[in-house]
Amino acid sequence: MLIKNLFERDIFRPINGVVKADQLDNSSVWQELDEFVITRELDQYFRKFINWYLEAVDQGKNPDANGKMGIWISGFFGSGKSHFLKVISYLLSNRTHTHDGESRQAVEFFESKVKDAMLFGDIKRAVAADTDVILFNMDSKADHGSGKGRDLILRVFLRVLNELQGYSGDHPHIAHMERYLEQKGKLKAFQDAYEKQTGLNWIAERDAYQFNRDEVVKAFSEALGQSEAAAEKWIDGAEDNFSMSVENFCKWVKEYLDSKGPQHRIVFLADEVGQFIGSDSHLMLNLQTITEELGTICGRRAWVVVTSQEDMDTVLGDMSKTKKQDFSKIQGRFHPPLSLSSANVDEVIQSRLLAKLPDARDEVARYFIEKNRSDILKSQLTFKNCGMTFRQFKDGEDFVKNYPFAPYQFQLIQRIFEAIRKAGATGMHLARGERSMLDAFQSAAKTASIKEVGVLVPLYDFYPSIESFLDTTVKKTIDQAETNPSLEPFDIQLLQVLFLIRYVDEMKGNVDNLVTLCLDQIDGDRLALRHRVEESLGRLEKETLISRSGDNYFFLTNEERDINKEIKQVDLSSGEEAKLQGEIIFEDVLKGQRKHKFGGNSMLFDFNRRCDGFPIGNQKDGALLVSVITPLADDYDVFDKGKAILESSTEGGYVLIRLGNDESLGRELRTYLQTEKYLSRKNDGTLTESTKRILRDSAEDNRQRRERLTTLLGEMLAAAEFFVTGQPLKIKASTPMAALDEAMEYLILNTFSKMSFLKRITTEANKEIQAVLRSNDIAKEQLLFQTGENNPDALEDLRSYLQLCSTKGQQVVLHDMLEKRYSLRPYGWPDEEVLLLLARLIVLSEITLMMDSTLLPIDKVYEAITTPAKRRKIVIRKRETSDPKAIQNARSLGKDLFAEMGPDGEDGLMTFLQGKLRSWQLALQGYKQLADTGNYPGKDEITQGLTLISPLLADKESRKFIERFNTLKNDLLDLVDHYHDLEHFYDHQKATWEKLRKAHTAFQLNRLELEKDNQAGPALKRMQEILTAASPYGLIKEADALINKVDGVNAALLSGRRTQALSKIDAHIATLNKDIAAAQGNASLRATCLKPLEALKDQVNGQQSLAHITQAESEALKELDAAIGRIEKSVQYAVGSGQKGIGSKHDEFTNDGAANVVKEDDVKPPIKPRRVIKPVDLAGTNYIETPEAANEFVDKLRDQLLQAIKNGERVEIR
Repeated sequence: MLIKNLFERDIFRPINGVVKADQLDNSSVWQELDEFVITRELDQYFRKFINWYLEAVDQGKNPDANGKMGIWISGFFGSGKSHFLKVISYLLSNRTHTHDGESRQAVEFFESKVKDAMLFGDIKRAVAADTDVILFNMDSKADHGSGKGRDLILRVFLRVLNELQGYSGDHPHIAHMERYLEQKGKLKAFQDAYEKQTGLNWIAERDAYQFNRDEVVKAFSEALGQSEAAAEKWIDGAEDNFSMSVENFCKWVKEYLDSKGPQHRIVFLADEVGQFIGSDSHLMLNLQTITEELGTICGRRAWVVVTSQEDMDTVLGDMSKTKKQDFSKIQGRFHPPLSLSSANVDEVIQSRLLAKLPDARDEVARYFIEKNRSDILKSQLTFKNCGMTFRQFKDGEDFVKNYPFAPYQFQLIQRIFEAIRKAGATGMHLARGERSMLDAFQSAAKTASIKEVGVLVPLYDFYPSIESFLDTTVKKTIDQAETNPSLEPFDIQLLQVLFLIRYVDEMKGNVDNLVTLCLDQIDGDRLALRHRVEESLGRLEKETLISRSGDNYFFLTNEERDINKEIKQVDLSSGEEAKLQGEIIFEDVLKGQRKHKFGGNSMLFDFNRRCDGFPIGNQKDGALLVSVITPLADDYDVFDKGKAILESSTEGGYVLIRLGNDESLGRELRTYLQTEKYLSRKNDGTLTESTKRILRDSAEDNRQRRERLTTLLGEMLAAAEFFVTGQPLKIKASTPMAALDEAMEYLILNTFSKMSFLKRITTEANKEIQAVLRSNDIAKEQLLFQTGENNPDALEDLRSYLQLCSTKGQQVVLHDMLEKRYSLRPYGWPDEEVLLLLARLIVLSEITLMMDSTLLPIDKVYEAITTPAKRRKIVIRKRETSDPKAIQNARSLGKDLFAEMGPDGEDGLMTFLQGKLRSWQLALQGYKQLADTGNYPGKDEITQGLTLISPLLADKESRKFIERFNTLKNDLLDLVDHYHDLEHFYDHQKATWEKLRKAHTAFQLNRLELEKDNQAGPALKRMQEILTAASPYGLIKEADALINKVDGVNAALLSGRRTQALSKIDAHIATLNKDIAAAQGNASLRATCLKPLEALKDQVNGQQSLAHITQAESEALKELDAAIGRIEKSVQYAVGSGQKGIGSKHDEFTNDGAANVVKEDDVKPPIKPRRVIKPVDLAGTNYIETPEAANEFVDKLRDQLLQAIKNGERVEIR
């Protein structure tokens, strides 16, 4: 039976594959209602919609102003959402439709479709409501040229409302004028007046009203009875003055509803709103405002039903987070979305297109049962590496429903349409939904219609359904291929298949999948078809119509094809291929491994890396080698087992890995390199967007290609042949890294012959190195007897090497010895083990370490040798030892110096002697600080001793130290005598010395008087001699006696002189007290006069200088004169002011309180003024030798005395 004879309906009948909101001719409407399929999914959605709508109807006159009155219908491209929306519009309007002489109301079509009587009853009740239905496509109704993008949706809603009311749809301001005129009851008068003026019908001509402006003005004036001037002003300003807002729109809707009655409703059904909005938040906000205001102003009498390819959350999800928060209101006004799935499409196509005649159903079912075709189909319809599970035939019934199509095709075609649309490979028609799934399956069914049962529809039969809507660049590529004489017809079909799945991520273009997609017979030979597909792919790839990435093939547009050709023309060298392979193998597969940790001693072994003879990365001298030979090597074919064994035994033995052959390796590797080089050159900023996209896709393909190469080379490496040091090695490991580790272990075990010298590996080498370096003499002896624990063979090897270098005069640097000898073959010793051996030789005094030409002290050795940066500065020297006789001489000299015999070992003796000398040095340095002041003896001896000791302490080599120590024997013996004197002085005599020096300094105050004394003079001189002696150490014992002797004399002198001075000062004080009393002086005068003399008395009592005591006597006399002067002045002041008392200011009062006035002449001074007469001044000469001179002197004195008495003065003789 032919395929076309299977179906209930003619497969060739015209089917409106795409339902358009504005396609309302009787034939289309009839077919849309008649062939509408209520699937299980649509049955649920019908129930929901009718329930929601009836809920609002049942509210009657009191609708909920906050209730939901919006429905969002979503579904992928071709899912039937527009058909569903249109059927809702037919039902709610419930008009009568006629076709071929038959008439039905819309609801009557559903009597047979709806099986639930209650649901059908609800539908009838819903359609009976008084409702206006406005069905429109957003994009077709929008005026994109208006330039007012933010209110585009409002303009569309207002336009369809105006059109419903019979007003102008294109000019909202004209519609506003018509609404105003109708409210005034003047619209018919205006239309008549206009027709009278122009002879034209207003409704037919209103869109061109500007051409009849004057007539419009006259008609408006006549209808409203206004002046033409007023009418002209209104008409000319109508467009500018028109205010279009959501609030006005909703008000006009409410006015319209109210004019129709309280139960009247209006439903706006907007198709493809989601696509129209896109990611424009302003349009979404405009829709939200409309729905919110309609709900608030009109209650639930105005409904908004929209369709979108995405649900509301997805549309909002394309916007930023902050913008999404602005749309909570629209979600509050809409019911839960009705989302149409692919199941809906399957059922529709099966019902409208694939429904079988009864006889055909039986035949198709028998065919499925025959020859166990259920299992055949399961093996025939298989896919590999897909991103989703494509459906198989479930059973015979499923086979009957879908035949001649396979279930997977419903899923795949849906994704093909969506992917092609999103990728921009089609024109705007397909992007706007002008092709549907139904149309595609009908087109493919027509192609298979004349074939017998047993065929399957291959994927390329779907290509014609979208061919006319493809972008020219895509279509041109396939059209040109059809005229290519190098290609066969099947090549074109396969090319069409590759185009269809080009942008479908879930379907990979590998050979297995392409065979399934091209399968056109249920019992077809899959293996033969596979060969045919592979040959076709080869021809297409040769013509650069497709590209290959791993196992997958891709369709190329003309531009992609040109770029692909340029990529293939990029030149490569064998070195580039080897370098890339090496990078992938060693960096990607082996994770950049450059060292191997040997399991025997945990030592890290460096290894160099090669690929096909080319070095990979930096090469290190003396390192091991891992070399990989790949199928791309020039000599791969001759690199057989014998050559591999021979090669791996050279260069001291290395690991050679020979990879197996894989044809895809070279192709993928070259494509990767060519693409990388091409992309690196194509960074021109002038590239077109399409070229940039192609290059981005190429870069992503190449990234995936690199991942495939990594996987492929990893698998090849795990399965490769390994050859090590001239032996084939059977690897047990299953992973590349484990296989390499196994080969490296074998290499190290078989090429490091002296590694076995290390019998014992130290677990904590650094701690043991520290312990060895800190060991004492006993521990050293133990080292000699415990060689079994100390790797004697290794120690002897190191000792012999250092001896050999010393004999040759060859310098041994620690870093070089570790890196260039003992880490390499045949040793392979860990650095820490070599350092431990070195530490033992240091402690055994067999070697010394020099750093920066200076001997490294043993306490600094650990830090230096365990710091890698310092190893380049450390030189190892075979140690030179002293002559035994020299050691004994040094021991004897040490006993003479320090009264203690040092150890007989060279190092111990050096440590002992330097320790003693260092204690001398510290003591002398302390003495030197005092001696340098000049107040203590021994400065020269101290300086000489420090100069002698310093070079001895600077010696770090024992041999040089002992030699210098013995050479300085005489100087050291001289030093020991001086040291003992100095030590005794500074430790025991220093206090006495300081007492002597302090007393001598104190006696200098009265030195002249003391030197005149027979006892004190000589004693003071002896003290001076002791203090200035070069070696006063034996004389210090005289100090106390000398101090006592001089101190006794000094104390007697001071006592006599102090008594005399105090006596005179006391006499002065007595004189002043008498005068103050006579003068009736107050306390202030007394304090002023006596305080200086009291202070001088205190000074005399504490003074130790005879001269200063004498000076105090003189000062006392001066203070006496000054005090008497102050008393006399006070007396004169009192007499002059008539005061009775000296120093007080008051009048003398009588007993009765009256003042007693005292006359100045009546006041007598209480004391006479003083005159000081110094006879020595009257003599005029030092000696009086004649009677005349005596008489003259006496006369002068008499005259002075008489004159003073005459003047009422007191005379003081001095």
